[in-house]
Amino acid sequence: MQARMKNPVLVVPGVLEHLLGLGRTAAHSKIPETTLKLVDVRASQINGCSLCLDMHNHELRKLGESDERLFAIAAWRESPYFNDAERAALALTEALTRLNDREDAVPDAVWQEAARHYDERALATLVVQIGKINLWNRINVATRQPANSWREFVR
Repeated sequence: MQARMKNPVLVVPGVLEHLLGLGRTAAHSKIPETTLKLVDVRASQINGCSLCLDMHNHELRKLGESDERLFAIAAWRESPYFNDAERAALALTEALTRLNDREDAVPDAVWQEAARHYDERALATLVVQIGKINLWNRINVATRQPANSWREFVR
């Protein structure tokens, strides 16, 4: 695959820094880093963003995640590899990524389960994290950024 253009975050001044800043904000929350990366992978699977899938799966591997967990993210509901808090974050990720797939975009049950595991600040962090990865996905998919091009961002 060849990109349609240089990644917009590298073209528009300030965009990359702001998006990376959002990522740093989430990294300073009480939410485990692995949970934040699971959220990134699940949204990227739904949105078909090969760049983000490549990058965040590499990050999860560096964090010591097992192949079993990485291979099962798309089927997290049927998998024994995720705890209840991770499941709540993944359910919220799916709801916020597929906003128009149901009458109530984020059902009360999904929100309440997430709120059972995360305090207000952590829940706000999850919402921002999910919004951020969806923005990255849309930028990368629209411009057909290749999977390995993420290395430009982490130099």
